[in-house]
Parts: sequence; structure tokens; C-alpha cells
Amino acid sequence: MAEEDKREEEQLIIPEALPLLPVRDVVIFPFMIVPLFVGRERSINAVDSALTKDRLIFTATQKDISKEDPEPEDLYTSGTVCMIMRMLKLPDGRVKILVQGLARAQVNKFIQTKPSYTVGITKTKEQAAGEVTLEIEALMRNVKEQLEKLSTLGKVIFQEVMMVLDNITDPGRMADLVAANLGLKIDEAQAVLETLDPIKRLEKVNDFLIKELQVAQMQVKIQSQAKEEMDKTQREYYLREQMRAIKNELGDIEEATEDMEEFREKIRKAKMPSEVEKEAHKQADRLEMMHPDAAEAALIRTYLEWLVDLPWAKQTKDAIDIDKAKKVLDTDHYNLEKIKERILEYLAVRKLQSKTKGPILCFVGPPGVGKTSLGRSIAKAMGRNFVRISLGGIKDEAEIRGHRRTYVGALPGRIIQGIKQAGTNNPVFMMDEIDKIGMDFRGDPSSALLEVLDPEQNYAFSDHYLNLPFDLSKVMFITTANMADPIPEPLLDRMELINLPGYTEEEKLEIAKKFILPRQLKEHGLSKKLLTIPDETIKRVISGYTREAGLRNLEREIASLCRKVAKRVASGKTQLTVITPKLLQEFLGIPKYLPEAEQEVDEIGVATGLAWTPVGGEILHIEATIMNGKGQLTLTGHLGDVMKESAHAALSYARSRAKIFDLNPDFYKDLDIHIHVPSGAIPKDGPSAGITMAAALISALTQTPINKDIAMTGEITLRGRVLPIGGVKEKCLAALRAKITTIIIPERNKKDLEEIPKDIRKKLTFIPVKHMDDVLKVIFRKKSNKPAPRKPPKKTKSERRTVRP
Repeated sequence: MAEEDKREEEQLIIPEALPLLPVRDVVIFPFMIVPLFVGRERSINAVDSALTKDRLIFTATQKDISKEDPEPEDLYTSGTVCMIMRMLKLPDGRVKILVQGLARAQVNKFIQTKPSYTVGITKTKEQAAGEVTLEIEALMRNVKEQLEKLSTLGKVIFQEVMMVLDNITDPGRMADLVAANLGLKIDEAQAVLETLDPIKRLEKVNDFLIKELQVAQMQVKIQSQAKEEMDKTQREYYLREQMRAIKNELGDIEEATEDMEEFREKIRKAKMPSEVEKEAHKQADRLEMMHPDAAEAALIRTYLEWLVDLPWAKQTKDAIDIDKAKKVLDTDHYNLEKIKERILEYLAVRKLQSKTKGPILCFVGPPGVGKTSLGRSIAKAMGRNFVRISLGGIKDEAEIRGHRRTYVGALPGRIIQGIKQAGTNNPVFMMDEIDKIGMDFRGDPSSALLEVLDPEQNYAFSDHYLNLPFDLSKVMFITTANMADPIPEPLLDRMELINLPGYTEEEKLEIAKKFILPRQLKEHGLSKKLLTIPDETIKRVISGYTREAGLRNLEREIASLCRKVAKRVASGKTQLTVITPKLLQEFLGIPKYLPEAEQEVDEIGVATGLAWTPVGGEILHIEATIMNGKGQLTLTGHLGDVMKESAHAALSYARSRAKIFDLNPDFYKDLDIHIHVPSGAIPKDGPSAGITMAAALISALTQTPINKDIAMTGEITLRGRVLPIGGVKEKCLAALRAKITTIIIPERNKKDLEEIPKDIRKKLTFIPVKHMDDVLKVIFRKKSNKPAPRKPPKKTKSERRTVRP
């Protein structure tokens, strides 16, 4: 039979050019009959072209099966010339054909690529097998025996194939038939097709057969082990059923047994670490042996419920889409570019390295700037669950680590409770008010947090209640604080500080328009057709009715406007209400805050300083006056120790420069100096008013007016050096609100100007200074003609003057 097939193959006349049909998932061998579904337009055209001629077509396998429209370089050059035996057109437009492989062939060139591939081919001449030696006969028998053995192990080999093999005497033909029915990978089958030596081809197939046989034997072994395990499980189940029946006869409660089975099933489904699972089964066995009414049984049951409810292996998959995350952050929050950039950097690292540890961020800023809502947006952007706890006022270490199970009513700490609430082991975990943690005889909660917030330790966080390690390394911790100073140094060292200093008036306006006003309109059942608040009105609300770095009071005031309009609408007045600045007092009452009064003229002894407060920046008009007296320095205005020390330093500087300022070296002995900072009911402290106090003092002593259009901030030393200070952004915003556009800052604070928005920087003129002498050159315009106060003349020194002209 093989010799007849070979003679037919040799007599077959194959044209030099044939249509090419790319196939995937299969390599067609000579004499192999296989059905093919053809759906690609180029392939259908190739089939039509073959049917119009001699029904011959050349099939070549794709290297990459995923390519829908393969190019010439995507196809193997060795293939098979086939005869289309049948063709059927399907309703969905595809074509089903039945082809039979005839002979091997090699592509020489691509003659045509559209509308179908046409290739020039050369029929591959196979080498003659020669005489069948004992070695070849043994090889052929080995192939047959292994194929039969593979069939008995579960491999699907049709009986007809085995019958045909019994009648084949040609090794090459046998290799093709076995390779066609062995289910080889594409590259392996292609290698067999391209092997022209029939003996080598059969040896290659024999190697593949040995490998398949080993895999099949391993599968049988695995199935046998699984069956043994299953038999063991069934045996245990049978014994347990018998035990259950015995317990029922003895009067034991059926429900208890069902509960224990339910617990064991939950333990299996929880996918706990081996150490935890071992402890859970141990506790379950203890509970099963106890009477349900025993006191300890309730404690163990509660403990097991906590163990099975914790998400030991359940986690959400991070949505690592940088553009989408940026869009979410921009939608929920206005500005805050540095924080958004930090979150996007973390997401980018997670995309490149999935096993990276979660960062521990600390948002520091005044109330109402959006620290907590920013945490929610981060969770939303990452596709993680969000959980929040408040640490304000916590004084007991057990709030963090949990209580030991020996105590009545013991529970896990806030951390484990939050993880259970989140339902996954990788949530975004926000801990608010970390700067307000207390400490007493019950322990130090901030020290307990050191383990939680340390990536090198929290992979095995041990709660006192669980007494088992829980992996917190996948959690993204975010903490918030109003100030970083109260946070203990070791805890601060473990966190990455990100400052949210507050919003400018322009930023508050944009946030009110884009977020607050639409939200309040929706919450009060209003629309833009019923209420309109112009930009000027919102600005007036910001400046006259709120004084804060955040947005809470602004939202309250806008909500108040919405409530009053909602009352009108509910009363039947459905016309549009436009709240202009003139109508604002009618809706909200008189303004709660008045702007700092502007100086109308340059004054002697009055300097404009800048101060930082938790709700933003403020301007201070520091006043100094001199009177005849006995050399006393009086400081008023509810000043702290640091400001008092700054005043003394300013006076010492002025005394050391008395000659330069044209003052009597002993001027301070006959004069009393009074320095006052207005708003005396408000406590004030800090070093940044040093140069302002010195300027006011020297102005009063030299009777030189200070330029009212200049504000200043900086710390002063006894030598007159100007040292850097903090809160530059807030102070600059305060100056701008007071319509002061020239600001004196320490030279070393120039770097902080980058934090100020560009549109604000353009409106201001900054004068960096290194020494108090530089400050005086800028602020003094001309001396006043008003004489300095002096003490009544004494008999011995009647001509002595305090201030020289």
C-alpha cells in the first residue's frame, strides 16, 4: 500500500505556482485528510482560485497563530500540496473544506499577495528509505508498541489509525501518520515535516512518542494519587458519619457538629498560611470537645470567627492605568500637583515591579484641605478598597495591638479590625489625626505603630488577640496630621511627609465653582435654573465669612445660601435667584471677618510683618514707640517667649549700631521702649517677626518712616544676620490679600518660592536679604521732621540729647 502511494505521489504532476492557504493550529502531512474552516477573505479567495483550476492548493502553517492577516514572513516556507476533496459554504460566510495532503513542497517565491496568496513552489524530493534492516524494523515496531501503550493510557488514538499502521512498511510514511495523530506542538510537527530523511524522521517521532508516554504515565500517577486521596477522604467522611450517628444516639446536639463542619470548611476556604491554619484546626478541635455551654467555648468560637473572616489571601488587583488614575485624581481634586505626581510615581513602580512594598505617606496640613478625601481618591484610582480609622485621643496601646484573649471581652486592635472591614489584605488604610495620639500608664500607642508603619517589620504584624502573624506589607498606609511637630521622631522617620499648606483665594474660587457649589445644589434639590452665585459673590464669601486654610467653612456658608434659596423654592417662588455681593449680607448676615486695615501713609515705628497660622497667613502691623523713662522694654500683644527674645535681640542689635544710626550710645538709659503687636487676645509666637520688630524699633529711634507698601519676614541675630523661616507660601498669600506686592524675605528662603503658584509669583516682588542693614536700606524713605522725645534736661547734663538730627 505504501509503495502504491509512493508511485502515485511520483506520478502526480504539481504546477509550479499554486494558491497558498495559511493554516493555524495544525500542520498537514502528506496523505493526511483533515477538515478546515476558512473564514479570512484572502484564504477564501485562495480556495476559490484552486477550485476553478485543478483543486490543488498549497498549505503552510503560521508561525504566530494570533496574527489575523499574516504576511509572507509569518509563514513557514515548508508545507504540503493538498487536494480539495469537498467544499461547503456555511451561513455565516465561512467555507468548510476537506483536504488531503499529497506531497511535501517548498516555497520559492511569493508571486501574488492580493486578493490571495499565490506562490511558486518546488516539490520536495524525499530520500529513499532503502532496505528495511533489523534496526529499522525494530524502530518501527517500537513506534507501534509505544503508540498502543499511549492509547491504553488515555490518549485518543483512533482504531483505524492502528489498523493502517499494521500495514505500513515504509518508515517515512509511518512517521507522517503517527506525527499527524500525536497532537504535537506546531514547531515540533513542523520539524517532522521538514525532515526529509525517513529514518531520521521516524527517530524524531519516536523521541516525541517517548516524551508523550512519560507525560501520560505521570498523569496516570497523579490521577491515581488523587483517587487514593479521595478514597481516604471518603473513608474519613464515612467514619465521621458513623460518629455523628453515635452522638445522636447518645443525645448530643446535632447543630454543634454541623457548626464544626462549617468552621472547618471556612478554614479550608480562607487559604490561611500553614502556621495559622494549624492553629485554627487546633482551636476547632478544642471547641468540638467542649460542651456548648462552657464559658471558654464562647471565647474560642469568637476567636475562630475572627480567624476565618480575615482576608488572609483575598486581595484586589491594582488597576495600573496611569492616565486613568490621573484622570480620577484630577476629577476629585483641584491642583495638589505634587501629591498627585507622588501617587502616579507609586503606580508606575507597581506596574513595573508588582512585589514592591506599599509606601507610608503622611499628609500634613490644616483642617479642611482634603487630606481624607484625597485618600479615598487614591483608593479609587488604584481600584483598592478604602478603610479609615481615627487615632485622635487614643491612649491605650491595646487599641493598636489588641487585647490578649485572657481578658473578658477581648478584641483585636484597630488595625486588624480595619483589615477585616476592608475585606482584602491590600486596602488603602488611612489613619487620621496621628499627631493627636496620647500616652498614659496603659502604654504608648505611637510606639505600637512603629511596627505597623515599618515595611521591614509589618510583613509579620502580631496582634495580641490573634497571637499569629498577619502580613501588612501589601497595605498602602496613609496617615494625616495637622502639624508634624507633635509626632514622635521615630514614628515620623518611618513616614514620607507631604505638606498640604492650604488653598489660595483663587484656588478656593475654582474649587467652589467646580466641586462645592454643584454638590450643594444637588444635595439641596436645586439646579442652575433656580440659583446662580457669581464669582464675585463667592470671593466675598471667602474673604468676609471664612478665615481658614481649608474649605469646610466655605462649604457651610454655600450650604447656608442653598438652604435659604431652597426655602424660597419650597414656598412656591420658583424664579431664578442670583445672589450678588450686595445681597450677600441679606442671606448670611454681617461679615464675620474684616480685612486688616490698610495704612494710609508711611508711619514712624510701624512695620508690616507676615505671620503663619494654622488657617493660613496673616499680616501684622508691629508698632514701636519710645518715651522718656528709665530704659525699660515693654512687650504687649500676648507674645510667646520666642517673640520676646526676638524683641530683645532687635534692641541689642540697635544698641550695637547706635553710632551708625546716629544715636547716643547711652540712649536706652533715658528712654522706655514699648513694642506692641495688635490682636492682643490671640497668642503669638515664633522667630519670623525678628526683622519686623527691629525695623519698627529702629524707625522709632531714628524717627524715620517705614515704607507702608513693603512687608517683611525673617529671624534676626545679635549680629544682624537674617535667618530663614517657614510658611513662605502662606505669608505671601496674606501679603497679596492686603494688596502689598513687595516682600522682604531671607536670602536662604529663595528656594521656597518654587512652591508658590506661578500666577501668584508674577504679582509679587521679592527682595532677598542677608543682613538687617539690607532691610533698612529698602524700607526707609526719608527722615521725619518730628523731633524724637527726650528726657527733661538735668542740671549736670542739660545739653544732652537722645537723638541727633
